[in-house]
Amino acid sequence: MKKLKKWKVLVACALIMLLIVIGSVSIIGNKETDEVAKPPDPPTVQVTKIKETNRFNHIDEILKDPRLQGATTSVSIRQVSTGEVVYANLGDTRVHPASVMKLLTGASALEKLGPDYTFKTELLTNGKIENGVLHGDLYLRGQGDPTLIGEDLKAFASLLKKNGIKTINGNLYGDDTWYDNVRLSQDLNWSDESFYTGTQVSALTFSPNNDYDAGTVIVEVYPAPKTNQPANISMVPTNSYMKIINNTKTVAKGGQKNIQVERQHGSNTLVVSGTIPVRSKQTRTWRSVWEPTNYTVHLFKKEIDKQGIRFSTIPKIERKKVPKNATRLTTKQSMPLSDLFIPFMKLSNNGHAEILVKEMGRVIGGEGSWGKGLAVMETTLADMGIDTKTLLLRDGSGMSHKNLVTANEISKLLYTVQSKPWYPVFMESLPVAGADDRFVGGTLRNRMKGTAAEGNVQAKTGLLNGVMALSGYATAKDGEQFTFSIIVNNYLAKNTTEVLDEIATYIAN
Repeated sequence: MKKLKKWKVLVACALIMLLIVIGSVSIIGNKETDEVAKPPDPPTVQVTKIKETNRFNHIDEILKDPRLQGATTSVSIRQVSTGEVVYANLGDTRVHPASVMKLLTGASALEKLGPDYTFKTELLTNGKIENGVLHGDLYLRGQGDPTLIGEDLKAFASLLKKNGIKTINGNLYGDDTWYDNVRLSQDLNWSDESFYTGTQVSALTFSPNNDYDAGTVIVEVYPAPKTNQPANISMVPTNSYMKIINNTKTVAKGGQKNIQVERQHGSNTLVVSGTIPVRSKQTRTWRSVWEPTNYTVHLFKKEIDKQGIRFSTIPKIERKKVPKNATRLTTKQSMPLSDLFIPFMKLSNNGHAEILVKEMGRVIGGEGSWGKGLAVMETTLADMGIDTKTLLLRDGSGMSHKNLVTANEISKLLYTVQSKPWYPVFMESLPVAGADDRFVGGTLRNRMKGTAAEGNVQAKTGLLNGVMALSGYATAKDGEQFTFSIIVNNYLAKNTTEVLDEIATYIAN
């Protein structure tokens, strides 16, 4: 009996051990089954890597400034040495860049055209000179040169005289077919069209001075000798292409100085109005011209007249393509891009930006248009490693309120271009904070003075209604260098510039 009980106990123990082994196998089997049946991992989402540091945490406090309330503020800061993002606030959010857009245009132009690239303007004729008479027409052929000034037209006219020409039996034409005939970018506001910031783009254009604001005229207003008289008005250059309507009034000393100059849409009539005190300084206002090609040819006709060369009959002065049988008399080469970039970027010249877009379109894409030029830009930026899927390019200057960029891609561009052979040209063209010289400080010459950013921060500014931006380079006190991009959209408060400057100065500190 005891043996039977002992046997039963042994059997029971054996059964228990068997159940434990089977259970363990079952559990292992189920786990393996669960892992095989587990749904696939969700797609990886790229998240901007932020260096774990407290160095830039104070920027969070700056961004709480009430002037930024209701606005979208994108900030991206990268180490110059590694390209690593060390701070970002809405860095991947699309925003309107204003003139920070010129960083994209400038980098693309230097990459595709090169810092030694020049524009040219040619003087040609389809006639022959006999006994001091040119029997044929004269042609000015433009190829995008924004630096054509009065001295150049004078040199062309002087050459005609040196060649023995006393009379021209023909007409005077301007050939601007290097670009298409679309004068204004697709999103330019109607209200901006008469300002020098919205100048028309032509392959044949003229600049009134060495700022090279192509396609513009300068209106100068001086007080009359006595009160209640209309002010005296002149233009630079002096011309009859533009017409002046003088609605001004000279007021007593100490009175209000308030002069407005408006070009009537679709015309070259300038309406000048307002008041100017007696014995006060002149006012100077830049305004765009309607149809810069004809404007340039009219100015050339005036230089020809000054040389004592006459036309046998009243000549036609208009646009026309150079015929194939024409002979080139001379060519004027512009300064290289490396020099042009100083007024372009320092003074934020919109006309230069749009010319560069069309020039890239013509030289690289085979067509001098915004469409071709912007396509070249997009491809070029993509080749530099910029994520162009995050961008929307609508013009080269940033005047369009439809342009879209991200602060992270702008700071990346500033990091990437350091490896380019043309980087020194690019860097030198950026405005320097607090530097008094216009062609050094540019649009930053009156900002961040007396701070760690003065003479340190080099950055491109941007300003449109509701848009303010600052993007460039800064060196901290410990010598570490950073690229940064700050872009604010939809702000309404005044003095918002001070907030951007505070962030730039903090980086420099």
